[in-house]
Amino acid sequence: MNNLNEKQKMLSGELYDAGDAILVAERQQCKDLCFEYNHLLPSKIEERQSLIKKLFGRTTDKFLVEQPFYCDYGYNIEVGENFYTNHNVVILDCAKVTFGDNVFIAPNCGFYTAGHPLNVEERNKGLEDAKPITIGNNVWIGGGCTILPGVAIGDNTVIGAGSVVTKDIPANVLAFGNPCKVIREI
Repeated sequence: MNNLNEKQKMLSGELYDAGDAILVAERQQCKDLCFEYNHLLPSKIEERQSLIKKLFGRTTDKFLVEQPFYCDYGYNIEVGENFYTNHNVVILDCAKVTFGDNVFIAPNCGFYTAGHPLNVEERNKGLEDAKPITIGNNVWIGGGCTILPGVAIGDNTVIGAGSVVTKDIPANVLAFGNPCKVIREI
């Protein structure tokens, strides 16, 4: 018998009830912080960094998250040194989302760890699952990319604009398309 609460199920990759009161409260708290962050003057760099440090599970000394930015929980996001994300990035961090050092993300990108059952009865009950996303060091993700649950992108890789990344992409390659696939080594 499974004695895990819904948050524990979410973090372990099992089906969980996204409508659980604890998860709803945590998402609401996160959304309030995102709202506060997105309404700070862009010139208030120190205040912005302080809020991101409060929001994310791990940060480093050098990072910049342009506004607007949105996420679900925040505590599942970890960023390496010299992390930069441009405007209008969404990270649905129901599972861990890890970014290495020197990661650059163009505008309008989405990182989605959450998935929903194909079974209509389970889906209509509000059940979902989550799989982690891992982005290596020295990765550049072009504008308008979508990174789906469970994906890992290797070091030194470039993902071309508009790509939908549905499976792992190895290190040291240029990849793009829908679905994203390796075009050549770099």
